[in-house]
Amino acid sequence: VFGFDDLRPVQQPILQAILAGRDVLAVLPTGGGKSLCYQLPGAHRDWLVVVVSPLLALMREQVTALRSMGIAAASLSSANDWQENRRVETALAKGELRLLYLAPERLTREDTLRLLEEARPWLLAVDEAHCVVDWGHDFRQEYRQIPLLTARLPQMQVLALTATADKATRADILANLFRREPDVFVSSFDRPNLFLAMAPKQNARRQIVELALRHKGESGIVYCASRARTAQEDEWLAEAGLSAIAYHAGMETAEREAAQDRFLREDDLIVCATVAFGMGIDKPD
Repeated sequence: VFGFDDLRPVQQPILQAILAGRDVLAVLPTGGGKSLCYQLPGAHRDWLVVVVSPLLALMREQVTALRSMGIAAASLSSANDWQENRRVETALAKGELRLLYLAPERLTREDTLRLLEEARPWLLAVDEAHCVVDWGHDFRQEYRQIPLLTARLPQMQVLALTATADKATRADILANLFRREPDVFVSSFDRPNLFLAMAPKQNARRQIVELALRHKGESGIVYCASRARTAQEDEWLAEAGLSAIAYHAGMETAEREAAQDRFLREDDLIVCATVAFGMGIDKPD
């Protein structure tokens, strides 16, 4: 179904634990294969898997990919129009879905909790699980609503996944997300294919354009601190003869999705985006 010849060494024991009925906390680096740890169980069984993720771009990309493989997947989020969310809720009530992706704010709604209680998912996968930690920089208050769902479905298994969890963070995830003691898997964070560098900021516009010109013909992302800045960076790069587009959450849905699709499809494109873009996007370069 997924086109892989075998599993990565850390995926094998995680999947074995999940399919054996145990709760799991998995700490894997970005690119370590976290998504397969809940997608494969969803394809393997006829019962529902619910995935909580704060990344709308990831949800859309993964739902599209799963559907192309013949797996019944959908998402409930503010990125959908109300008609699409109604269609998803109907499919959920009819038991037609294998994987349902939820934005975390949906768990604050009684109607969503009621729908899930009736659908009785066998596995809850909590992506970006470090967002439950209130002293962390990615803290999301909505993640604290997850126990409302696990309390209603005490037999449901829980899989928490993150790439960002030291010992203290793991302890907080365990305390906030699990009713039972889970199996814990922590992978190596050595990423020899990644290179990180920094330079003193002197003339941001000139430095960004020069860096992009040195990589002309390649894909890239320029991260911006504000939505307005994405449009400024986009213009600067275009003036330098580079192919560039803006992306931020305030854009119209169709425009934002078109930008994401271009980035996935084209090899010579720079996206000027706010900081959540690119997380979970399956683009090998």
